[in-house]
Amino acid sequence: MTAEADTQQPLSPEELYPIDHYWQAALYLCAGMHYLRENPLIKEPLNIEHIKHRLLGHWGTDAGQTLVWCHLNRLIRACNLNTVFISGPDHGAPAVLAQAWLEGTYGEVYPDKGQGEDGMRRFFRQFSFPGGIGSHCTPETPGSLHEGGELGYNLALTQVQRQL
Repeated sequence: MTAEADTQQPLSPEELYPIDHYWQAALYLCAGMHYLRENPLIKEPLNIEHIKHRLLGHWGTDAGQTLVWCHLNRLIRACNLNTVFISGPDHGAPAVLAQAWLEGTYGEVYPDKGQGEDGMRRFFRQFSFPGGIGSHCTPETPGSLHEGGELGYNLALTQVQRQL
């Protein structure tokens, strides 16, 4: 069976299980960036002291972007694709940041925010905080090719770059 044929069939539960768990982990990181400043692994019941004083961002962009990211990674591997994920503007940075953190890239660039409870706490606390991690993807986001501007601008620039 070819990789292309594999993408035409519904995924088995064994294939869906790791994708679903990765997606859940990414969503948890997104929620944590938006809302938590303490208790990143929810080791104790949540209380008001664990929640950020100022909430900024748009949860709605995170779920869709992380879902696409997870399945696009599967297709890239299955079909040996050479592709780039383009994230639009606004406060969707948690979707991209979560991937960099899960993959370990974020911790390589910013060791104080690496994988583990303390790194996760710092990662959550500094998201959308002055001098911390931007709520928009910024040039400091590991693995990002930052063009800024609106999604239409990014898509047009991508087409120009492909022609060069």
